[in-house]
Amino acid sequence: MGERQVVNRAETPATPDAARTVFGDRLPVAQEFVAILADTGISHGLIGPREAPRLWDRHVLNCAVTQAAIPLRTVHQRVIDVGSGAGLPGLAIAILRPDLEVHLVEPLRRRTTWLSEVVAQLELPNVTVHQARAEALWDELEAPWVMARAVAGIVQLAEWTLPLLSKGGSLLALKGNRAHAEAAEHGPALRRLARVGPRDRQPRPEPAGMVSRASSRHLVRMHPPACLIPGDRREPTPERTP
Repeated sequence: MGERQVVNRAETPATPDAARTVFGDRLPVAQEFVAILADTGISHGLIGPREAPRLWDRHVLNCAVTQAAIPLRTVHQRVIDVGSGAGLPGLAIAILRPDLEVHLVEPLRRRTTWLSEVVAQLELPNVTVHQARAEALWDELEAPWVMARAVAGIVQLAEWTLPLLSKGGSLLALKGNRAHAEAAEHGPALRRLARVGPRDRQPRPEPAGMVSRASSRHLVRMHPPACLIPGDRREPTPERTP
């Protein structure tokens, strides 16, 4: 791959030092992704216009650093991003971790069309886009890691996504500042669905400390019990399924 020419947009935020630390030699690809988000991401309604100045810290960096929850291994690893929308967190992680096979799941055609174009422009061979609801893939796709960001309440999210996990897998849900309260409030329902693991701020403290507090995210880890096998759940999901 030759040297990338990053598209310059007036609304594209400057690259912070944190991005250089997090992305390393993958920074040019991340910069191109941010430029696309600032351009067609906004014009296609995937990112709000007011979010342009915060694309790095609030969106791309906050998603990218969560890759630290997925250990580096010699064996093949698959990640499913449910309700991918603007490719967050899926594309941010795929850029940073070319060793991962990332599947973006999104039901809306206009979004999957945009995602496919972005994947092609960024030349990411480790990414596959699926136009589907989560439950439509229960019998077709599974992974040791399923991720979601700003998709639904924690219980609904668990019902939609846990059947996508392979044995021993984990759901990594990026939640806001109410993550602890939400997990506690719905504790009984969550215990019926899964074992809820540690809920921490960004799993890698160094880059997390470089990201603004206003844009912090909490990572909720959930592990399904052994009795939950992908495809076992057959309840219909509401119309607004990711």
